[in-house]
Amino acid sequence: MKDIIIIGGGPAALTAALYAGRAGLDALMLEKQYEGGQIVTTNEVENYPGFRSITGPELANTMYEHAKDFGSIMKYEEVIDIKIEGDIKKVITGVNTYESKVIILSMGAKPKKMGIDREDELTGKGVSYCAICDGGFYRKKVVAVIGGGDTAVEDALHLSRLAEKVYVIVRKDSLRANKSAQKKLFETNNVEIIWNSVVAKLNGEERLSSLEITNNKDGQVANLEVNGVFVAIGSEPSTELVKDLVALDKTGYIIADESCKTNVDGIFAIGDIRTKEVRQVLTAAADGAVSIYGAEKYLINH
Repeated sequence: MKDIIIIGGGPAALTAALYAGRAGLDALMLEKQYEGGQIVTTNEVENYPGFRSITGPELANTMYEHAKDFGSIMKYEEVIDIKIEGDIKKVITGVNTYESKVIILSMGAKPKKMGIDREDELTGKGVSYCAICDGGFYRKKVVAVIGGGDTAVEDALHLSRLAEKVYVIVRKDSLRANKSAQKKLFETNNVEIIWNSVVAKLNGEERLSSLEITNNKDGQVANLEVNGVFVAIGSEPSTELVKDLVALDKTGYIIADESCKTNVDGIFAIGDIRTKEVRQVLTAAADGAVSIYGAEKYLINH
């Protein structure tokens, strides 16, 4: 019987594990892929206190090692079901069943897809959702980034150091990214921004060869020859596991208050998976700390 089971391995989960270890709680992290979550796909982090500049993988590894220093254990198993039996929570993976008094949900979010024909077919064949993972395949080639937020601009800047040419396709006439990143993008010579446009079609036989782009102001259609396209149009919560267990909002995020409590006693939600205004590494880490405070109170009362 564990005190706490943390489902997920991103910054929120790692911080929760660190705080649980410091509090002397018996906590287990269950992660289906690798520690670090979405931060692993981030090339450079400039806004995490204490680090003027650090890569996402480096920050993730530092947080993971810090959590291990306090005795936290991570097992790489995918959780397939959760059952509640009174005060006992059963967490079922593909290979084991664990029991716990508290569950902390930290499954994060995943990249949104464009939702157009042949997107799945061409994923890995010119269509990607991770510039850090796949950018190296496009050295000296022509690529496009779809989106206007922080991730899209960061992806474009990363790719500009590898590719010959980078197009940034934005559906509006402005970017949503922070001003500092925008300034860097506008000053990058091999980046061209295509405003007020959306990708309507993916062309190519075995691999992506071009994009059909529609201008949403005048309806003009253009063909853009590229070797690859990187989709950065936001994310959606990974809540399939708990959609019938805890309350979700209309967009699929877990409804949890500022103490990270859900509507089910003894179940907390932290990081990008929960309802909140700001989703950053810093706010994820804060959730992790706050959730352990709430978990301790719950354990004392039960």
